[in-house]
Amino acid sequence: MNPETFQQTLAAHGIKLTEKQMQQFNTYYEYLITINEHVNLTAITDKQEVYLKHFYDSLLPGVQNPELFQRPITLCDVGAGAGFPSIPLKIVFPQLKVTIVDSLNKRITFLHNLVEKLELSDVTLCHDRAETFAGAKLPYRESFDLVTARAVARLSVLTELCLPLTKIGGQFLALKASHTEDEVQDADKAIQVLGGKLIKDEQLTLPISNDERHLVWIEKIRKTPKKYPRKPGTPNKEPIVSSEKGATKHDK
Repeated sequence: MNPETFQQTLAAHGIKLTEKQMQQFNTYYEYLITINEHVNLTAITDKQEVYLKHFYDSLLPGVQNPELFQRPITLCDVGAGAGFPSIPLKIVFPQLKVTIVDSLNKRITFLHNLVEKLELSDVTLCHDRAETFAGAKLPYRESFDLVTARAVARLSVLTELCLPLTKIGGQFLALKASHTEDEVQDADKAIQVLGGKLIKDEQLTLPISNDERHLVWIEKIRKTPKKYPRKPGTPNKEPIVSSEKGATKHDK
């Protein structure tokens, strides 16, 4: 997907990018490739691939649900890496108030410089583990309208990292590639325990490549118990999942 096709495809969905926004995406691409030479940010470096599999992919939630992103909502992106999906969403929907949390300082440094180059406002960058960032007594806990995570971990793990940050009435959105049925089933217990409710699993395809994509939407319907998230590393090692006998494997 070249930049012109990128712009045209978004326009066909009612999202019309200005010249400034197109220049921001070009700057984003150039800086990503430059820094990627000595900091591992992405395995995808071809321009057309970046525009399709990073930029357009990140914008799928806005393409599908433009009414949500046209409001000045607070968005927290967990494990954003090189800024996906939150920075493309911020470029297209500048009224968003974005917070990014990532555990690697090299990535936070990249994002800090990127935000300056793109002249973005209302972007907060936090170098932290998601498990400690969402602690029971910390200000960010249960404070965001929308929490996103893209290709970070399995849904049963992501739920424990992201739902504690989501305000009641807000939503957690997991951006997934394919075959999410098993993941959603495995995460059912975690979603219940952490105060969420599965709303929908939207199956989509990327243009041109027809690669499968899923947007898994989980609503926060009640407070997350104070003991979650557990200490760093535990959600990944001992995810909250239901065993075949119905017991819950966690909190050992």
